[in-house]
Amino acid sequence: MTSTPDPTPAPASLWRLTGPDLRGTDPLPTLTQTLVAGAGLAGLATALELARAGHEVVVVDADELGGRTTSRTTGKVSLLQGSTVSGIREHAGEEAAAAYLEANRAGAGWMRRELAAVPGAWEARPSYTYATTAEGLTSVQSEADAMAAAGSPVESVPAVPAGTIGLPVAVEGALRMADQAQVQPVTAAAALIARIREAGGVVVDRCRVTGVSATGGGVTVTTERGDIVAERLILATGTPILDRSLLFAALVPQRQAVVAFRLPAGPGGGSPDGMYLSVDPVGRSIRTAVDRDGAPAIVVGGGGIVTGREDGIGDLRDGILTWTAEHFPGATPITWWAAQDYRMTTHLPYAGAIHGGHDRVFAMTGFAKWGMTNAPAAALAVVGEITGETPAWHRTLRDQRPGIRDLGETATANAEVGAHLVAGWVAPRSHSDSGRAEIVRSGVRPVAQSRVDGALCRVSAVCTHLGGIVRWNDAESTWDCPLHGSRFAADGRVIEGPATQDLAPVDAD
Repeated sequence: MTSTPDPTPAPASLWRLTGPDLRGTDPLPTLTQTLVAGAGLAGLATALELARAGHEVVVVDADELGGRTTSRTTGKVSLLQGSTVSGIREHAGEEAAAAYLEANRAGAGWMRRELAAVPGAWEARPSYTYATTAEGLTSVQSEADAMAAAGSPVESVPAVPAGTIGLPVAVEGALRMADQAQVQPVTAAAALIARIREAGGVVVDRCRVTGVSATGGGVTVTTERGDIVAERLILATGTPILDRSLLFAALVPQRQAVVAFRLPAGPGGGSPDGMYLSVDPVGRSIRTAVDRDGAPAIVVGGGGIVTGREDGIGDLRDGILTWTAEHFPGATPITWWAAQDYRMTTHLPYAGAIHGGHDRVFAMTGFAKWGMTNAPAAALAVVGEITGETPAWHRTLRDQRPGIRDLGETATANAEVGAHLVAGWVAPRSHSDSGRAEIVRSGVRPVAQSRVDGALCRVSAVCTHLGGIVRWNDAESTWDCPLHGSRFAADGRVIEGPATQDLAPVDAD
């Protein structure tokens, strides 16, 4: 049996282990022109563009700088995105697919300009979408057709034996796009943070936003460190927190497991020369990286689950371990982690002002695992709305009206949320397979009880966002909500998602 890599007490991304330590020692001001909540790529790109345009900007993040999602990405900057464009074409039409590609081209161009000269941040690589099954080959062909129809034809690769495109697997067919790139996202974030500060911006970590009051005259934002008054608030928090426009109801939270492996030295231990994503029923994402001592490594991801609805992250991780052991003999696990991202039911990212925010509150979300291009594109879109220089591609995407399919997917997503809400209260999943956690009752109140590293924790099992009953995630030792993806540590501390309040502690009976 393949053993689970566990070099740290909790999952940790390779990018955090090999990147610079990001500090947010700036004091929090009480007044600013623009407050950006979220110091991942979307928030940092927005802040940098506004600061360069002469705006007074403050960035705050509830956690470490560099973003929870950004620092856990696979770090691919590519217009070749699996079956994304064909999915948008089928769902929203060719005009939307073409605008999406233009947005991503703009985002990729921004990344290249900012990072290509930063040591350790940027590596040019060809990108491949490939298939090893007949079902996957159909998806490859559909993506090729959609890319061509959108004005971005790509090179097709026929069926070839293992080793031909740099992978140790035979492929039924593939698409190739040259001159794409892979990034070290924490190194990239450090460069952007330094430039924001050079442009006069302020960056603050460990400062959670917990409330906002928006009027026609501005916004008052409540944080754990005090209030700050701003002309506008930009929510770059993965899923929009404090969302009066109910954007979260059109978002599906998704988690993916990722494992980094050290490659063996000597013959047969060579690194692949590209970035790869399969579109088979069980997908695999592969790229190269380096270990902490500079030794060659690969980063492998694959699969996905809806957050909180099944305890599947450990299974996804173990599947990656098994697959890599078979195809990269001698590769040694370094670390593993999981990433959370959000997909809009419209299949298109959202960037712009939100309803109920008096044109003072903006949000960016729905990057669907392609944040390395969608995040800077969203930043350019929001900055364009603020400065009056809206990109044409953003106007096309912004003006898309919900169709029958959008309404149907949104209705289905919310029906599933409702079902999990009811099921959680009526018959919560009472215990974990490992026996480390369970949902118990204290009178009528459900209590989430766990034991991690010998410490017993008892907290409310009711998510502080909309009242769903949380479920134990054994692989990551967290309580996850099946409604909209809020996640909490064993002691109740909120980690991510739309929730902004911790799970309340409960005394032992």
